[in-house]
Amino acid sequence: MRIRTSLQGPWVAAAAVVALGLSAVVPLGTAHAKESGPAAPGDIVRSEPSAFHPLPGQPTNTRAWKIHYRSTTATGEPTTVSGTVVVPRDGRTGPRPLITYAVGTVGVGDHCAPSANFPKGTALEANLIQQLTLRGWAVAVTDYEGLGTPGDHTYTVGRSAGHAMLDAARAAIRLPEAGLGEDTPVGIMGYSQGGQASSWAAELHGSYAPELDVKGTATGGVPGDLMKVADFNDGSYGSGLIFMAAIGQNAAFPELRLDSYLNPLGRTLVGALKNTCVADGAVLGSFKTIDSMTTKNPLDEPDWRQRLKESRVGTAKPAAPVYLYHALADELIPYGVGRQVREDWCARGADVEWHTIPLGEHVSGVITQSPLATRWLADRFEGRPARPNCWTTPVIPPGKEVGSSAPPLIGS
Repeated sequence: MRIRTSLQGPWVAAAAVVALGLSAVVPLGTAHAKESGPAAPGDIVRSEPSAFHPLPGQPTNTRAWKIHYRSTTATGEPTTVSGTVVVPRDGRTGPRPLITYAVGTVGVGDHCAPSANFPKGTALEANLIQQLTLRGWAVAVTDYEGLGTPGDHTYTVGRSAGHAMLDAARAAIRLPEAGLGEDTPVGIMGYSQGGQASSWAAELHGSYAPELDVKGTATGGVPGDLMKVADFNDGSYGSGLIFMAAIGQNAAFPELRLDSYLNPLGRTLVGALKNTCVADGAVLGSFKTIDSMTTKNPLDEPDWRQRLKESRVGTAKPAAPVYLYHALADELIPYGVGRQVREDWCARGADVEWHTIPLGEHVSGVITQSPLATRWLADRFEGRPARPNCWTTPVIPPGKEVGSSAPPLIGS
């Protein structure tokens, strides 16, 4: 199973810190559920008051609701996804922007879902999300399909994640308490696993949710080609994430029959991963190869390869402008994979502003770029023209192409 998803990787180091340092639990309090019969994607099935804390007990002057909303699987079936809507408590009564936000890998256990951790102050990207609420923006954060709801999380399945993001925006707009309207300007944002999700949301927007007034997408660390990402990561320190991705693909497409490929060690590992978050999962699966966990490598099989191909980013033109970035020394998602997304979108005529992060690696990439990506989205909300740079050509030294085992030394 070579689906080693580097999508999860960005958060391995950060998750370990949180796991060691944050153990306080803040209860949700009394829930007031609202039941309705969902009929269309984005319809709210149930909502209840929640809370948003970047750290345990840290006040944010926001209101938050946990929502369950109707979405669509990768195969076109209706499903219910959970998430969180956060709105600043700033007295503003007029329209405000909405960011639909996708987090990087948190794991595949239900207790890892963002909505389960925002009230406790233990969600890994809450500080980045707070940058958005401090600007007066509302934020909808999907838990993704199967994370916090029945069934396994469809981790790394691009179409499912894109649907979940767009439907989270719809649900936030339809949540009466949030005070948003149909004309709400929307931004799409995510990194790593969230980069795959936000890129898919950008590509699907025109066909799946054309009524949303999407002004732009900020996306980074994008695992645009899962096969190349898997080849790059097999047997490395974060290799447990490959098996999490295998769980996700099998959840969306059970005919892949993941269990039939696993040897006893593989079955034990996958069983443990289904109940762990990313920090523990990284430790459990570190330095394990696909071949050591299987009787036969599923990624050599046409059905697995086809399903991974279906999650490739870059096959459709985003209708709105895109801010796309990738770290030159990314040790989990090869720089060339992210650059290929840029090349594919530019070839399709998309409005892409591409940025190479010259210093740092995967985790630091989201931290250093988040303020810049947020400022870029603010410019889109204010109607300023985007500055695409598709005509410039990144410089890649020989031997450092897409999927190369070492990052390129220079870029633009």
